[in-house]
Amino acid sequence: MEQLESFVAVAEERHFGRAAQRLHITQPPLSRRIHLLEEELRVELFDRSHRAVKLTSAGRVFLVDARKILKLAQDAALSAQRTPRGEVGVVAIGFTAGSAYEFLEKVVGAANTELPEVELVLKEMVTPAQLEALHSGTIDVGLIRPPATGADITSRLLTSEPLLAALPVGHRLAVAAREPTIADFDNERFIGYSPSEASYFYEILASEFRRAGIRPDYTQYVSQIHTMLAMVKAELGVALVPTAARILHLEGVVLRPVDGLAPNLVALHAAWRRSNDNPALNALLPVIRRAAR
Repeated sequence: MEQLESFVAVAEERHFGRAAQRLHITQPPLSRRIHLLEEELRVELFDRSHRAVKLTSAGRVFLVDARKILKLAQDAALSAQRTPRGEVGVVAIGFTAGSAYEFLEKVVGAANTELPEVELVLKEMVTPAQLEALHSGTIDVGLIRPPATGADITSRLLTSEPLLAALPVGHRLAVAAREPTIADFDNERFIGYSPSEASYFYEILASEFRRAGIRPDYTQYVSQIHTMLAMVKAELGVALVPTAARILHLEGVVLRPVDGLAPNLVALHAAWRRSNDNPALNALLPVIRRAAR
């Protein structure tokens, strides 16, 4: 690499003395470096028939590639130095469909600003699939619904939000002057969450309904919130959805707060494997936490 740096310095300065000063060496070792490089390449790089330093045709071609090689070497060294600090690298993020409505956008935006050289690989997965992917190393961090299971898994609360009543336009609870209560859903045609594919939301609603002593009339069970809202629009029933669903702005559906429901029923956690040694993950986790604020 010293020979390339010496060659480029002489070619750009067009003077051995100035090139030596630029490299902080004396002229004799600089001349030896150039001579050794020419011997190795078996070609003359400089025309020595004139007092001025001039590149030969071979030297002019070699200068282009020499600059590229030096730039690649500098970039490689910089990347190697930045990698342990997490400034470059790849992080695979798992996320639920619900977290994508609003929070994921905040995370991606903050990461693009604070860690522009870290590549984010986004994978939509339900929470159980994310936990499996964390254990297998397929993803580095998951945006999951609690609880996080596994001896090597750490999780932190990011956000919490209430559930809103999703009602067809014109429904009695959509036009009433007062806010609906959970008791209003007793015997009401209701679109529920799948107990297998959306178990987190299913358990929350089952607990709230048991506590209130009511029994909705379930018409459908689905796993995705946007599907649920489409069914509400089609007047197949009413539903309870997280506040983040407001961002969907589905025409024909009214979202209203439910009097008596806790404001923090629905939680979103970040989960990761403690033994994960990806430096970029360690750099990204504070970004995720700040996005949650």
